[in-house]
Amino acid sequence: MMRSNPPLTLDNRGRPVHENLGTGAAMPEIARADAARFPGSRQEATDRAPSALAAAPAHYAPFRGMPLRIVFDGLNLSLSQGTGIATYTRLLTRAAHDLGHEVGIVYSSPFTPPNDALLREIVFFDEKRLPNPARRKMTLRRLFQYALDQTRCHFAIKPLPVALNGAVVARQFAHTLPAQDRVFVARNLFANARTYFLRTGGFVELAFAPAPDILHCTYPLPLRVKSARNLYTIHDLVPLRLPFTTLDNKRQTFRLLKKIAEKADHIVTVSENSKRDIVALLGVDERRVTNTYQAVDIPEEYLGQPEAAIANHLAGLFGLDLYGYLLFYGALEPKKNVGRLIEAYLASGVDVPLVVVLGRGWQNEAEMRLLAEQSENGRGRPRIRRLDYLGFSTLAALIRGARAVVFPSLYEGFGLPVLEAMALGAPVVASCESALPEIAGDAALLIDPYDCDAIRRAIVTIVADADLRAELSRRGRRRAALFSLSRYRERVAALYAGLR
Repeated sequence: MMRSNPPLTLDNRGRPVHENLGTGAAMPEIARADAARFPGSRQEATDRAPSALAAAPAHYAPFRGMPLRIVFDGLNLSLSQGTGIATYTRLLTRAAHDLGHEVGIVYSSPFTPPNDALLREIVFFDEKRLPNPARRKMTLRRLFQYALDQTRCHFAIKPLPVALNGAVVARQFAHTLPAQDRVFVARNLFANARTYFLRTGGFVELAFAPAPDILHCTYPLPLRVKSARNLYTIHDLVPLRLPFTTLDNKRQTFRLLKKIAEKADHIVTVSENSKRDIVALLGVDERRVTNTYQAVDIPEEYLGQPEAAIANHLAGLFGLDLYGYLLFYGALEPKKNVGRLIEAYLASGVDVPLVVVLGRGWQNEAEMRLLAEQSENGRGRPRIRRLDYLGFSTLAALIRGARAVVFPSLYEGFGLPVLEAMALGAPVVASCESALPEIAGDAALLIDPYDCDAIRRAIVTIVADADLRAELSRRGRRRAALFSLSRYRERVAALYAGLR
């Protein structure tokens, strides 16, 4: 087996790009302390990941046993703006479907599902035009429904089937709907389940006809099916590792995670880093946790788009030059470390703009002020260009056309933007924290995300060094191939086969 090159860091930029780097040189003091608490992390995980991923065959064989009936939650699939977990769920359901399993999705609706089957299909798609619902005013009718729903939670909830018979022209959603053979819906299912758990400490029991073999919650949810194997994906333990970066009630989150750790038939996660966190913090036997990683599956139309077409796209939509800007994309939330990125960029003095594509976030007042100051400086076009949420076709063009993608996140369970950027051939600067070295391997310039000067030096280096960018682009495509959909199918097949 070929030995992987070490990840690049600023510490070894003076050496040839392929030369080895000792583990200690790349690890800041805070990381060494973390490694002592959670053994096997950091460089060790980076070195181990390529062999674990390469163990899967390049081509998958369809599942030969009895197909399983699997129901997944549609919690993140209902959001109007995509999330990493929504992407995970779509690819997971696609892999399960390709393996021959019957895939069902259970969704939540803010309204009572109609009794008429045709109207239920119409309303299912009609609700997709609604923005993510804000807290609605509590009327007497809604108060009655809330009380009724909480009473019903003491008994098995039976989500209603939605027959997608083609009455609705649904091509608009072809790229966002998961692979689904059956669809179910229940009123306020996920919110009611959370409230029920907070009141009672119990999980809401779901009942389907016919009964599934597996309920796979792609996010920690207090749901179960009595007659099935109950799986839960825990992507990361950011609320416990970096509690100051999330808005959830930590006592409630900890209570739910501990309950899942106790009751789950199996736990799924997406990196060795997250697996170690789950074992260490939740006390789960490592044999009950499977890391399937995630996958990247970017359509060929984006991968093979000619440079001239991308240049026209960028110039026409944004007034940007091909390879003439740095790119960050993600939510404007504390763990994404956008504040340090902006400070480091402004201190770098580089002559290319920084483009930030930002989804909704929280605790971001300081970052919003920095962005506003750049927009109002009165010195011509701002050096930092902010764009709001974009569809993936436009985002893919921005990634392809970037001189580099910079992702200095404080903590990630996986780090999908790094993988997407590598698959699209963009050079990557990434954090040396959490799962990111494991995913990036030797294909990114790694930096300490807590060190503004390290980020600044990385920005200067990646902007100026064309040879480094070419090498990272080559390595990135090779690295991304380890996370292909075909390899992911093999890992998912092994996961479900192991539950029989």
